[in-house]
Amino acid sequence: MAKLFRLDRRSFVPSQTPHRLTGDEAPAALIELADLQRILDEAGPQVEVSQVCQVQAGPHHFPVQAITLGNPSKDVPAVGFFGGVHGLERIGSRVVMAYLRSLVMRLKWDAQLHRQLESIRLVFMPIVNPGGLWAGTRANPQGVDLMRNAPVNATEPVPFMLGGQRLSPALPWYRGPADAAMEVESQALCQVVEQELLSRRFSMAIDCHSGFGMVDRIWFPHAHTTQPIKHLPEMLALNQIFDQAYPHHRYVIEPQSRQYLTHGDLWDHLYLRACAQEGRTLLPLTLEMGSWLWIKKNPRQIFSRQGIFNPLAEHRQQRVLRRHMAWLDFITHAASSHASWVPQGPARDAHRQAAHERWYG
Repeated sequence: MAKLFRLDRRSFVPSQTPHRLTGDEAPAALIELADLQRILDEAGPQVEVSQVCQVQAGPHHFPVQAITLGNPSKDVPAVGFFGGVHGLERIGSRVVMAYLRSLVMRLKWDAQLHRQLESIRLVFMPIVNPGGLWAGTRANPQGVDLMRNAPVNATEPVPFMLGGQRLSPALPWYRGPADAAMEVESQALCQVVEQELLSRRFSMAIDCHSGFGMVDRIWFPHAHTTQPIKHLPEMLALNQIFDQAYPHHRYVIEPQSRQYLTHGDLWDHLYLRACAQEGRTLLPLTLEMGSWLWIKKNPRQIFSRQGIFNPLAEHRQQRVLRRHMAWLDFITHAASSHASWVPQGPARDAHRQAAHERWYG
């Protein structure tokens, strides 16, 4: 009989009696699920835990979970934190869980955090693709790359293979069969975004990945076209207040289209859905951690599939987790105070022109 790792059989319903993962139950590649359970045990009733769906990988069934805290009112903004969309990029899940753990521990003593959570909703999906995590693959157990799986086609040429392909699930960047429904993991992410983020007038999302280049990048849509997004002024304003608050940061903030285009990007799909709703603003951002730097410091990692996408040395992993906490905390504060920095009227036009010159000139 297949082993079932679950919190609740119901779809997107808060679990009252979460199932505890033991060391014997959890495969070595899914230490993250056991670590997440420890965080949830520590949090207790201060967070709501929901099972959005479950997926099968080998002999196991794993939950895709959503964790929420803060004000549930639709009148407040929200931020979603996502990790593990690509199962091989375990560091993305760990960054999201490190921030969740920090909040859970601070809730015990931080009165200011309690006040902040009265004005914002926080949503966490640390392990979107547990089957890929268990298998040690970028794709899910069906061989589908979830970041090529949405019903969005690029309007301009994409890189061969990298931009998404339908040749075979045995090859990387497989989009899934044409005209098929999105994979259950993709649907789960979209369901959470639609219920928790798109239901509010202002929301932001951070999706944590690794594996591109020598520097850490913050990407925003579009990925399917080089045309600028509707909320380009907001992106520039966000970049400006981050530069002011953290003048020594080392992130490169840019549209993904400056690097390459793809079919089927989930965040393009969700952003376009948000734009179709009057009065809704969703600013989706992707943290693309530059894993080539880890390989440069330890070239032997290139011979390890895990080492290509994750820091293997313990001290480097801790350094990565420390470095990105400030960014995630900044986004939380920026969302809760968005009325103070989102440009309006003539200032918005000026921001749009400056953003065009900066990113598209």
